[in-house]
Amino acid sequence: MHASLVHLTIDPAHAPAAAAALMNDILPEITSAPGFVAGYWLEPAEGRGFSIVLFDTEEQAVQSMAQTSSWSVPGVTIDDVEVRRVAVAIP
Repeated sequence: MHASLVHLTIDPAHAPAAAAALMNDILPEITSAPGFVAGYWLEPAEGRGFSIVLFDTEEQAVQSMAQTSSWSVPGVTIDDVEVRRVAVAIP
């Protein structure tokens, strides 16, 4: 299993619109991606957001996260996306 770690900056003035875009546009796309296992989107703190999205394989994680460049949400900047192998998972 592999995790995509996404760091982003959210302009607080756009937070409601960003949350709506996440729920209505981005989550359906991610959760229907091949190999999607689970996802965790942490509440923003001081304008910084973070998510962890799990996929079956590294290739699926890379492919799905490569699409982040096409996401356009006003007030949201994707700062970094990295893919790492999950060393230990405890349900």
